[in-house]
Amino acid sequence: MTDRPLRVRFAPSPTGYFHVGSGRSALFNWVLAKQGGGTFILRIEDTDAARNQPEWIAGILDALDWLGVSSDDPQFEGPYYQSAYAEQHRTAALGLFEQRSAYYCDCTRADIEARNRGTGRQGYDRFCRDRALGPAEGRALRFRVPLPGTTTVVDLIRGAPTFDHDAIEDFVILRGDGSPMFLLANVVDDMSMRVSHVVRGEEHLSNAPKQQLLWSALGATEPPVWAHVPLLVNEKRQKLSKRRDKVALEQYREEGYVSAAMVNYLMTLGWSPSGDREIIPWEDVLAEFRLEDVVASPAFFDVKKLTAFNGEYLRAMPVEDFVVAADPWLQPPRAPWAPEQYEPKVFELMAPLVQTRVTTLAEVPDYVDFLFLDHPRIDEGAWTRTMKEGATDLLTEVIAAYESAEWEAEVLKATLDGVGQAHGLKLSRAQAPVRVAITGRTVGPPLFESLEVLGRERTLERLRAALERL
Repeated sequence: MTDRPLRVRFAPSPTGYFHVGSGRSALFNWVLAKQGGGTFILRIEDTDAARNQPEWIAGILDALDWLGVSSDDPQFEGPYYQSAYAEQHRTAALGLFEQRSAYYCDCTRADIEARNRGTGRQGYDRFCRDRALGPAEGRALRFRVPLPGTTTVVDLIRGAPTFDHDAIEDFVILRGDGSPMFLLANVVDDMSMRVSHVVRGEEHLSNAPKQQLLWSALGATEPPVWAHVPLLVNEKRQKLSKRRDKVALEQYREEGYVSAAMVNYLMTLGWSPSGDREIIPWEDVLAEFRLEDVVASPAFFDVKKLTAFNGEYLRAMPVEDFVVAADPWLQPPRAPWAPEQYEPKVFELMAPLVQTRVTTLAEVPDYVDFLFLDHPRIDEGAWTRTMKEGATDLLTEVIAAYESAEWEAEVLKATLDGVGQAHGLKLSRAQAPVRVAITGRTVGPPLFESLEVLGRERTLERLRAALERL
């Protein structure tokens, strides 16, 4: 590893929604810092002024806080903004030019493509490497990759891949307008912030030899400890794409996934806890996680599995915590009722019945809307399937029986069971038209407990309305 003080960094760009892969990288860094008593540095790489937006920066901070990477924690440092250090980046680049580790190039993209045409060669051909050009408007500054040579990147996950310098082009470190490139800015910031470990996605592995060369050229005695975590892929084993896949952490939050489930799931993408477990408390993650145990192969981001995790976490909550967690989804505009129609005390009665059946908090309103709306939202498909021949007679007798029955779930169940048997129906068949008349759907919380909460008057009103429609 390294004898340097443990300092990791998470360096997102504020150019869009917060990617679940970024969430995993942040968590891996956070765990490492927490385990080693080190520092987690948040550095916002905001040098792409055309795409940066203040709301994306706020989104990064909010997403990290939701994942438990709290800026209030004493091990959290930042946020720093890369744009504030542009002058340091330029100074470092000019220092590389003065020591002949970089050179100016006036080649345009068209020039490079014209020289490569018909040669089978791709990328920059080092045309200006020995031209001794000085700084001028429009000239880019390129790093002079040492030739011949190789660079070995010692990686806690990838082993020790070696890169031949012949395959690494002399890459640009300052654009023609003098602005610094990502590779240079990254290294200068990592050095000035004394970063000891760089834990990031596999897609950056090809940048590691270039950055390691820059670390050396800028006078570092040793590079950081590298760890490139595996790609996240979809069910077709394609890299997760913002254009194709559901990857925004904000979307999962809006759909009612809870942070503990998301953290647990992200931590198991590429790493497995002991004992053939998948649901694992954060304390055990802190005790067991090791970067060296992360596998190199791509990790499948399985939304169905994440949803199953979320259901497990919802069911494990104390009921009172579930009530608090569900509340934002029970308020307009998320909920389909007006504010004055919602009765928190009624939901508290139903919460234990709903909690065992939902997998996300966004599902909660559909399980209880019949309690707060004046009329149930009828699923026409459910109506057609259940309101068949005999439903009229069944509902007529249920109404008569419920007008005088004791209003308690077990009594209501036994009463309907008796009516159903008189019609040659098992309880499961007899209760289907009653459920649709009351809730509008065939799926929901336990029927008889729901009737008890709804009350005799409103139950009979729904049953009579259904009978009239029939």
